[in-house]
Amino acid sequence: MNRLFFRLVILVTLSISVAACIVYFAMGWLFGSPLASIARSQAAAQIFLLEQYVDQAPPDEWLDRLNKVREVSEVRFDLIPLFAARRNLSRDERVAFDRGEVIIDIAGKSLLRRVDLRGDRYIGSNDEAIHAQNLPIDVGVAVQMEAVRYLIVALALLIPIGLWSRAHWHGLQSLMRVADSFGAGQLKARAQLQPADSIYPLAERINHMADRIETLLEAQRGLLHSVSHEIRTPIARLEFAFELLHDMANDVAGDAMLQKRIASMQDDLTELKSLVNELLGMARLDSDQPLRYQTFDLTDALRSCAQALPPANVALDVSVPDGMGSYYGDCRLLMRATGNLLRNAQKYANSNVALSAARKPHGISIMVDDDGPGIPEEDRDKVFEPFYRLDRSRDRGTGGFGLGLSIAAKAVTLHGGTLTIDASPLGGARFTIDLPPAWA
Repeated sequence: MNRLFFRLVILVTLSISVAACIVYFAMGWLFGSPLASIARSQAAAQIFLLEQYVDQAPPDEWLDRLNKVREVSEVRFDLIPLFAARRNLSRDERVAFDRGEVIIDIAGKSLLRRVDLRGDRYIGSNDEAIHAQNLPIDVGVAVQMEAVRYLIVALALLIPIGLWSRAHWHGLQSLMRVADSFGAGQLKARAQLQPADSIYPLAERINHMADRIETLLEAQRGLLHSVSHEIRTPIARLEFAFELLHDMANDVAGDAMLQKRIASMQDDLTELKSLVNELLGMARLDSDQPLRYQTFDLTDALRSCAQALPPANVALDVSVPDGMGSYYGDCRLLMRATGNLLRNAQKYANSNVALSAARKPHGISIMVDDDGPGIPEEDRDKVFEPFYRLDRSRDRGTGGFGLGLSIAAKAVTLHGGTLTIDASPLGGARFTIDLPPAWA
């Protein structure tokens, strides 16, 4: 927000500067150079003496009056040939000089003017010019005055603009805080602005949008939670019925086909039960329930997580160093995220899975590697979406519902961390959990 304000100040300042330059050149083009006008006004006394005293003398007294002016004035008046006077003049100045006008030299603090166009003042006066030097010309003060004038104009514009933008600034900061809170999962966050605020209409629309999003998400969560709970009851009944059916099938000798079908249906029911449990887990993560923070030992927690994995036909290498220290967070949730990553690695690994961890200045890093086929780079962000599965995982051999990685990502995000996917040194995929410092 500060950058926005400073950019506005710079833009207004540059605009005023450009406008001042345009005004200067436009006035010079239309009415002559402003500096020349200032210099002429500063030399007005000498020009007045020359035109109203010396030039008004009779022809035989013109030089006498010029000498009297020389005696009482600090300005030096000389008579020089026309060719010498015209030598350093520009084309326009030369035309004006030939007409008998006064030509001001600002840099040299001098002026030039022809003595006479007809030679009436004295013999040869039409071939000479008056060169007055050491004129009291100082355009520096005038330039400073112009600069002060434009500075006052700039301040007169910037101060109201600053006061006007300050209200926008505070309002936009309020909206930014609301957006950050809403994006962090605080769905009750709303912008609290007064109707008199300039961005109140925008805040009202953002609040309406937030209300709509909150309603939709709450409805989705409520539906997911309710459906998951309601499905549990018929699942429990089906489990009981399958147990009875299995006992009845055992009493029927030689009916192996029936027992095989019952076992297959029990597997389907177990899969459905696992799906319901995953959905309930997702619903709990999306709820506003606070995390159960506690202090736990990282080394023991990670090793226990690895030991709790189901048996698999791949080797598990646990490289968690001793003395990693304690961490303050939701141990159950973090270990569930790590366990989901390990079980995912077991499904796709060919023969090896590795769990490693390291304590770093920015927090802790937990890595899970496998030597499986890996995950294509274009799918690495998509696999964290609920129910997203790669084509090769849509079979019972690998199983899964596309929720394990999504739950892991949400658990890590709730702790302020990140979950990323890279290529593993083992040849497959590497999942890295980066958690911020929260040492107990």
